[in-house]
Amino acid sequence: MRTFRLPDLGEGLQDAEIVSWHISAGDRVVADQPLVSVETEKAVVEVPAPWSGRVMSIHGAPGDLIAIGEPLAEFDLDETKADAGTVVGDLPQAPPISKRPAPREDGMPSRVKATPAVRALARKRGVNIAAITGTGPGGSISLSDVEDATAQTHAGEFQPLLGARRTMARNMAAAHAEIVPTTVSDEAIIETWPSNADVTMRLVRAIVAACHAEPALNAWYEGDRRARLVHDKIDLGIAVNTDDGLFVPVLRDAGNRDETELRTGFEAMKRDVTARSIPPQELQGQTITLSNFGMIGGRHAALVVMPPQVAILGVGRITTEPKVSKGKIVASKVLPLSLTFDHRAVSGAEATRFLMAAIANLER
Repeated sequence: MRTFRLPDLGEGLQDAEIVSWHISAGDRVVADQPLVSVETEKAVVEVPAPWSGRVMSIHGAPGDLIAIGEPLAEFDLDETKADAGTVVGDLPQAPPISKRPAPREDGMPSRVKATPAVRALARKRGVNIAAITGTGPGGSISLSDVEDATAQTHAGEFQPLLGARRTMARNMAAAHAEIVPTTVSDEAIIETWPSNADVTMRLVRAIVAACHAEPALNAWYEGDRRARLVHDKIDLGIAVNTDDGLFVPVLRDAGNRDETELRTGFEAMKRDVTARSIPPQELQGQTITLSNFGMIGGRHAALVVMPPQVAILGVGRITTEPKVSKGKIVASKVLPLSLTFDHRAVSGAEATRFLMAAIANLER
């Protein structure tokens, strides 16, 4: 008997949330066969079986948080059988298919059978999918099962945060405990923009220009050491909103790539975020962040800076307002901007110079 423990998934991650098991206790598997899907830092990662043999028991249910190094499964290894690259085992007769998965000792199914669409609906409704009894084929959980579970949930009953929302709650608490946030706001007059302007790419260009004018905001700060690292390369995080929560993929080396390449890369990252297939490393290492919350609504905001970063630029909703130009009142397109920075590492003057450089670029 050998114990398989959750391996180090890289990037300094400490734990992962079980999304779904692809096997059950008693199944025979081969090495590299998908064993379990886990979610870590907002990305879903498939963990393969390390050995061939019979899975004697599994640890944890969907929604459980497992620390790196904690047991995932117990294996009875195939010491004498060759790995043929398919499911291993003497199976003279297949067991009868039950209407629902075999229960664990606590009465919960040992394996949740549900399609990605059903899982997504359960996350959106805040329903623990592992607590639902499936009425579909083979005990699978259907969309109507999730809707029924939602209707039966009492209005005052708390539901645990799972997946991306649990990560968001943890990160926001860490940022609140560490960062000393200050926000400075202003606006850019963008009347000269063409009607087909690529707003996101204009904002990327403005941040690049501002980082060159005031590099202090393209930096990391370590509070314990009171040390700052100013980056030469701009790895720009761009906030992307989804039904599952907020994701911040990274445009690498934004200052040395042309607009077409940046747009192509950003579209690819958005597709990967939507499909929940973006690698964890593509959600880490931002040196500064852009949040275009104005695509949904709002004008100004005091946003949250995620350490070790020291700044985030927020962009509000574009409006048309009366402005004075050459002594006359004219209707002008106005783009509100909010720059939140960590005042431990950035001075007010540095933040203001950064914001003014961004505005100057946007108004060209």
